[in-house]
Order: sequence, then structure tokens, then C-alpha cells
Amino acid sequence: MTRLLVAGVGNIFLGDDAFGPEVIRALEQRPLPPEAHVRDYGIRGMDLAYELLDGWPVAVLVDAATRGERPGTLTLVEPELPVGRPAAPPEAHGMDPAKVLALAAHLGEDALPRVLVLACEPGELPRGDEDIAPGLSAPVRDAVGRAVAALHVMVPALLADPLVTPALDRPEESAGPVAAGRPPTAATGAEDR
Repeated sequence: MTRLLVAGVGNIFLGDDAFGPEVIRALEQRPLPPEAHVRDYGIRGMDLAYELLDGWPVAVLVDAATRGERPGTLTLVEPELPVGRPAAPPEAHGMDPAKVLALAAHLGEDALPRVLVLACEPGELPRGDEDIAPGLSAPVRDAVGRAVAALHVMVPALLADPLVTPALDRPEESAGPVAAGRPPTAATGAEDR
């Protein structure tokens, strides 16, 4: 039986960075199939790194990520996974998905699952380490429902075939829907959360 992980990541006190946790909370009202393990990891990067080593064929991370689109635009990204163990242990703190993937590769001898990132372009993120900005901006708040709808399309397709990439609209065609990802950058999320 195929199963998959849906992981919300982000800091609820840093404005639009709370997108991932808000999507996971919205899924409580509209649950995914039982084969999908849905969990909010918040800023617990170490916990997520260990979870990724638990034999999942595929994991979908839900996160806010700056990709140069209009705020609230959703994109689907498949980041390149680290190959082999890095010479030095990666940073174990924070929740940058690229750093979490590097940490998971360092911790486990087993292959990482296929990882997809359902990313939302943030509109407002705090600028300093001390800034606290609870609550989502209007465009990102509107994107939460679209992300839930996108997951309800993606998850059944991935459960049927973990190697499929669900066909999604491009951002140039519409302001709101999920867009197929461009080649990923080195980091798919905010630098440190």
C-alpha cells in the first residue's frame, strides 16, 4: 500500500512564513485520504529530517518560498536531493527545506523519498530577527484554500503513482492557481526560520 507524507513547514510568528502550518490546519476541515500522513512540523527541522527517513516513497512539503511570482502564487517544485553524505554535518536548526534535506541525507544511509514542495509566494515576511508578525497577508490567506484544493488533486495521483508529477497550471496563465515549478534554486524556503 502506497503512503505519503504531507508536511507543513514554517514559523507561525513570521507573517506569511506561516503558510505551511495554516494549510495543515485547513486540512483538518477537509482531510486527505488516510494513506496520507499530514503533520505540521513548524520550525522543527530535525524532526522532519528524521521523518523523511521513515520509508516514505514521496513527501510533499507545504511552505512559503520566494520565487519571484506575485504574492499568493502557488508553485510545485521538485528540488534536487543531496547525493551522498556531506563532509561536515549540515545545520540542525531552522526549517529551510534545503537544509532539512541535507540533514536527512547526512543522518540516514537509506535513500530519501521523492520530495515535492508546494510553495506559496509570500507577500509579507518580517525583516529582522526580532520582528514578530503573526497572521498571513491577504493574498497568502487566499492561497490556503487553493493549496488545500491542489493537495486534494495531487495526493490521490501520488498515491496511485509516486513517480507522477501532477499537471498544474503555469503562473503566467493565471494569478491564482498552482504553477508547475521552474528548476529549483538552492533553497526552496526562507533562509532560517
